[in-house]
Amino acid sequence: MSNIPADLRYAKSHEWARAESDGTVTVGITDYAQNSLGDITYVQVPKVGATLKAGETFGVVESVKAASDLYAPMAGTVVAVNAALESAPETVNRAPYTDGWMLKLKPADAQAAASLLDAAAYAKLAG
Repeated sequence: MSNIPADLRYAKSHEWARAESDGTVTVGITDYAQNSLGDITYVQVPKVGATLKAGETFGVVESVKAASDLYAPMAGTVVAVNAALESAPETVNRAPYTDGWMLKLKPADAQAAASLLDAAAYAKLAG
């Protein structure tokens, strides 16, 4: 069974979102997603300042098994990216919910996270 923290919200495309105290939202991929991909060898994320629409592709994660698009769980502006993933993409495998985060968004709608899946609903999806 995958690790599915109860304090996060989830997209059906296997990204997670964590609301931060400063109003931003941190985004990454779930434990289920990184486990399905296998050893991650490359992570591409957008530049700071990029504007994303909900469901829009924001990057790519490559592994020994496949390359997969990453999708924005909500609309917003990228305010930070995890530059450490450039030299250590395997961090996503090791710590998908902490050091393996991918970007931080300033959401276009502060309530957008409420439309994402909670941990119980995501657990059913990830099976």
